[in-house]
Amino acid sequence: MKERVVNFLRVSFPFLLTLVLWRLSNAFWNPGGILCLIPIFFCTFVRPMPGFGLFGVFMCFLLDYKFDSLLYWTAVYCFCYALNGFQSVIDLSRRDKNGIDAFSVFLAINIFILFVMRAGWHNLVCALWMLVLAIALYLPVTVMIERTTHD
Repeated sequence: MKERVVNFLRVSFPFLLTLVLWRLSNAFWNPGGILCLIPIFFCTFVRPMPGFGLFGVFMCFLLDYKFDSLLYWTAVYCFCYALNGFQSVIDLSRRDKNGIDAFSVFLAINIFILFVMRAGWHNLVCALWMLVLAIALYLPVTVMIERTTHD
């Protein structure tokens, strides 16, 4: 019985962490719940987990709801998921440091696009803060996911 509970928690940890990071949105520390993109990106592209693709679409939809962006993150996620499935040149699962470079590029491009839609000094500072915070928390969160999901 104990092994079944441990296995359940091991498998469900990335899903629960994604929900918690989305739910803990705060205007300063986690605007719109954007930090939930860390486990979504990691568990979909870097260390693919079964069933996380559909969950990622659902969570990106919820992120759009809180971020007040009309299906932006959902469309970007689906586009990157399709692009990752068709390509064979870049293998994100073999990247060093859990693919922080790929995540940084992914997030920087998309935050820049969102900034351009509503350019202003306040939005520039918010965009830079979101980018720095998400990149700074990427490695600790991904290491925690790896340690809990693997034996």
